[in-house]
Amino acid sequence: MLEAFENDSFFTLSQAGQTGLLVLSGLLSAGMLALAWWLGRSIAWVLWVCVAFWLFLWLSPQVYYTYYLFLFDGLPVQVVVKWPPLGLEALRFAVAFEHGESLRGIGLGALFWGMLAVSGFRRFRRRS
Repeated sequence: MLEAFENDSFFTLSQAGQTGLLVLSGLLSAGMLALAWWLGRSIAWVLWVCVAFWLFLWLSPQVYYTYYLFLFDGLPVQVVVKWPPLGLEALRFAVAFEHGESLRGIGLGALFWGMLAVSGFRRFRRRS
């Protein structure tokens, strides 16, 4: 199954780098899922999950770049986030698994749908 992702940059990292990246991604995902659980209290839970995920799409590249500063010598310290992704197109692209053969694309889509499921579960569990 991983042969489909053999060109992904994840596989250019050392084993320690890959492990660290998985731990970082796991922590960020756990934090976003916890936030989604909390957002399930709101009547506008779907909107808030979309906003939270959109903020994640916008700001998480800086977190990952900071991690790469520890892995690679000579990377300049810089801000890599630009203007926020505009419109629903950026959100749709991420949640529809349209990043091609990329572990990042699969992860982003899975995170969004997981956030929606966790938040919705909390919302509808309270009603029954």
